[in-house]
Amino acid sequence: MALTLEVGGQPLVLLPERAAFVPAASALLVADAHFGKAQSFRRLGVPVPEATTADNLRRLTHLLAHTGAAHLVFLGDLMHARDVHGAAAEEEVARWRAGHAALRITLVEGNHDAKAGAPPARWGIERVPEPLLLGTLALRHHPQPEAGRYVLAGHLHPAAWVGRGVQRLRLPCFHFGAQVGVLPAFGSFTGMHPVQPQPGDRLFVAAEDAVRELPLGAAAGVRPARVRLAQSASRGPVGRA
Repeated sequence: MALTLEVGGQPLVLLPERAAFVPAASALLVADAHFGKAQSFRRLGVPVPEATTADNLRRLTHLLAHTGAAHLVFLGDLMHARDVHGAAAEEEVARWRAGHAALRITLVEGNHDAKAGAPPARWGIERVPEPLLLGTLALRHHPQPEAGRYVLAGHLHPAAWVGRGVQRLRLPCFHFGAQVGVLPAFGSFTGMHPVQPQPGDRLFVAAEDAVRELPLGAAAGVRPARVRLAQSASRGPVGRA
């Protein structure tokens, strides 16, 4: 179940697949896909999961069909490293792209993209520096404020702890502050880093097939043993000017 809230004065749909949709721009936002990361690790002899690129593409296909998005925006770190070029992951993405030829795709350059180089030409992706302005929003990779706009970014791979004891879980989350919101990492094989929310921040965990708001007191570690995943009835504004 998706959850809609107001961000920067306009609706933003948070999706349990760890992405966000901007209805006013028909734009699907995805942060930190890290295509080819598992492959890079396997080349170093590290045993890691197979088929992570296929899983990423499957979820993208589902999200595009579900939202009807006309524009896909990657908020940085599309590719993990330069060795994606000429490898199996490049071919997988190219085949997927051929099946979505009418889709506009933009990459807001992140730190890994600077090292990996431009995406393969046959991926049909426009690469732009941050920020990419989208109405009242500024789309970045690095979560830095932008004067006059609310920022949506990636880079940090935010997560939150929920539950207690043996049932305590670390789940990917959306983290919204007064000026900047950070999306969870989309990639199937990416790390997660627990956030330290400030007073007034809001956290939304992507749990199973739903997005749920985490009570701030629990999220901040005030009562970690009592954290519960409860669907939020509040859909109020975030970062409203």
